[in-house]
Amino acid sequence: MIKDNERQLNKIRAVLDLLTVVAAYFLTFFFFFYIFPNDAWFGGVFSLITARDYASAILYFAPLHLLMYVINHMYRPMRVTGRRREAFAVLRSNMLAIVIVILFFWIFQGKENYTRPEELTFGLYCRLFSRMFLFEFGIVNTAAIILQRNILRYIMVAVRKKGLNQKTILVVGYSRGAEGFLDRVRNNARWGYRIYGILDDSMAIGTTFEKYSVIGRLSDLPGILEKNEVDEVFVTLRLREYEKLEEVVHTCEKAGVMTKFVPDYGNLMSNNPYTEDLLGLPVIYVRQVPLNDIINAFLKRTMDIVGSLVSIVLFSPVMLVTAILVKLSSPGPVIFKQERVGLHNKPFMMYKFRSMGVQKEEDEKGEWTTKNDPRVTKVGKIIRKTSIDELPQLFNVLSGKMSLVGPRPERPQFVEIFREEIPRYMVKHQVRPGMTGWAQVNGYRGDTSIRGRIDHDIYYIENWSLGLDIKILFLTIFKGFINKNAY
Repeated sequence: MIKDNERQLNKIRAVLDLLTVVAAYFLTFFFFFYIFPNDAWFGGVFSLITARDYASAILYFAPLHLLMYVINHMYRPMRVTGRRREAFAVLRSNMLAIVIVILFFWIFQGKENYTRPEELTFGLYCRLFSRMFLFEFGIVNTAAIILQRNILRYIMVAVRKKGLNQKTILVVGYSRGAEGFLDRVRNNARWGYRIYGILDDSMAIGTTFEKYSVIGRLSDLPGILEKNEVDEVFVTLRLREYEKLEEVVHTCEKAGVMTKFVPDYGNLMSNNPYTEDLLGLPVIYVRQVPLNDIINAFLKRTMDIVGSLVSIVLFSPVMLVTAILVKLSSPGPVIFKQERVGLHNKPFMMYKFRSMGVQKEEDEKGEWTTKNDPRVTKVGKIIRKTSIDELPQLFNVLSGKMSLVGPRPERPQFVEIFREEIPRYMVKHQVRPGMTGWAQVNGYRGDTSIRGRIDHDIYYIENWSLGLDIKILFLTIFKGFINKNAY
């Protein structure tokens, strides 16, 4: 059965990870001390902490890293796990391992001095062990584990495409959730899912969805499971059939078959819902926001502060020239301030270089900018088209009102309209608004579909990671500055 194969595969993955950690450690050791040596180390630490002392540390580092991989769920089935999510799990695990080692060394470090290796104590070992070596090992090990995992992934995909290592799936219930699941299985042969069939009480036997057929009723479930040909059951009942759910799950568990549930109300939920244990009562969050986690929020805010400071220095000549041109192009202030709705629906003043002539406030609120809008100055057309007018928002980022990456903020009057017309529109205000976002790098800028923009914003909110932010920033640099929809 596939369960036995998965257990063996998990053991292989653990052994490969362990070997990769060891290889990365000694590769770092080789480069650190022999290829690119630092004379200070050879004259000091390396002459006191011997190569044998450094080599023996792997006996503790390797199990620690393996423990971090287990804690971060890196040995779950990897059929449908994305490469980016797995890479982030590797990075998080390795960072935690290195931080634990550094904290351990700091707590137990000694203050005594010595001149000969034979005088080395545990406290001195903790104080003199190179933190730079640990940092370099962390980089090498992260790259090595990600590479090894991707090679294994490609091997398994090739194996499954040849019809091996297939997982046999039985679908119970024919609903919108079933159609969505079957459609994804059909389009992702790399998952290695083989559909045994569909059980449903209201569809005629023989009815097909794509190439998958209804083979029986829910009452046939015990008999099918007794044949021991099914690895997993996906329960995809219609909402009105949920009274049957308990019996279906009980039948599957009695047969020892893994059961997974695809809700018929999936359109109302996040694609990665979070479950909380309320004294034994499971509570499902309709929408999980990773940035509600204090560690994630800290990492993002740190990137915003560092990124905005670096960008302000880097773009200061451009901003200075733009300010002079704006001032010369038409009378009025250089910076245009406009109220936008931000985090938790709170209004804030967003900064831009002024690209239009000065208007009355009631006129400015009345309409969108249109093509060949006479209010836009000649300089304004250039800076809007190239997004240079957005650069003052770096100061909004630095102050904490905005982020480098996030949903674009909108004016209060439009928020009031969209919140009534577009489902889930207000979800975007659960995070800080951004200078650029997932919607913008996918073409939703300026006069484009609001619904499409919101769908992309919600995807970003529910699937946030530091890696996704970095990806969006790179995409913005390479294809996001020039906006064909900016008038």
